[in-house]
Amino acid sequence: MRCLVCQNQSIEDSNSSLARDLRILVRDRVSAGDNDAAAINFVVDRYGDWVLLRPPMKWRTAILWLGPALFLILALTLIVFWYRRRQGPDAATGAPLNANEKAQLRALLDDGDHT
Repeated sequence: MRCLVCQNQSIEDSNSSLARDLRILVRDRVSAGDNDAAAINFVVDRYGDWVLLRPPMKWRTAILWLGPALFLILALTLIVFWYRRRQGPDAATGAPLNANEKAQLRALLDDGDHT
């Protein structure tokens, strides 16, 4: 079971007071005659599926399972859009030069050689 305070530690590894209370609760349930599954179900009924280190796949826990994949897809999509936008033509150099502009540019470049 997951520590509700530490989130990525089991209640056995956590030093939080809530994890200590959950350890005592589970031990008391097992001492009272519950098997492991009954003790775990008692805690899950009280705190929800999130208390499990490996929550079951249900519609209520789908975000726990699909969240990392959705985040990855979103991040990759944003990176692709950013990269494409960055590779796009600038407003000043986007359109090709027409014949008149080419002639003006050639004249400017030719004048620059004589000075």
